[in-house]
Amino acid sequence: MSETDKEDVYVLADDSRAPVFMAEGITKVYKMGEIEVHALRGVDLQLYEGEFVVLLGPSGSGKSTLLNILGGLDVPTAGTVRYRDHDLSHADEKDLTEYRRHHVGFIFQFYNLIPSLTARENVALVTEIADDPMTPEEALKLVDLGDRLDHFPSQLSGGQQQRVAVARAVAKRPEVLLCDEPTGALDIHTGVKVLEALARVNQELRTTTAVITHNAAIAAMADRVIHIFDGRIARIDTNQGKKSPNELEW
Repeated sequence: MSETDKEDVYVLADDSRAPVFMAEGITKVYKMGEIEVHALRGVDLQLYEGEFVVLLGPSGSGKSTLLNILGGLDVPTAGTVRYRDHDLSHADEKDLTEYRRHHVGFIFQFYNLIPSLTARENVALVTEIADDPMTPEEALKLVDLGDRLDHFPSQLSGGQQQRVAVARAVAKRPEVLLCDEPTGALDIHTGVKVLEALARVNQELRTTTAVITHNAAIAAMADRVIHIFDGRIARIDTNQGKKSPNELEW
């Protein structure tokens, strides 16, 4: 790929939005005894305010490592990553904890709900420590679970449990929502319900949303699709016409 081609690939259709993240030359090396595993190999990336991004790539390509660094769960070995005016690459654990608490919502493949608490109570775990939270009722209504407030996880389907996890993540009104395989354990019907909840949060709250997935079909609902291979960004595609979750086929 020529330098001109590289510049074309990385152009964002609407570059008037403020960048939320700016990563430059991000590398991550894990040492396992005498062996070094290079998870990221010089990643440059910007994520923009209010956009919905999908990260695609095979297992071991570096997607989760990149998401963890953006979310303040890990730090790069080299390079810099900034969230607005926060330098995450040189932050200490206290600063990273404050960053995660106030700015980021996380959603993972497994729901991590507390079985002995109702949906309302699981969400309240976050709202009780946030600065300007929604009520648990508001957050659950946002993901179409307003009629399941007092149900325990065992009384909910897998898709409903994941939507409780979405409500818990967004109840503190995070500016960034980072999702690692949020539909990985779900069938197509329940997966679409979760994606509808994520799309609604992105549209109504203007939350910058990044979703890791192995499911290429989900890329059609993104503003941009970031393809990662062997610790590098292979290319970035911009969708001119986004699909709604119920239009996806997989």
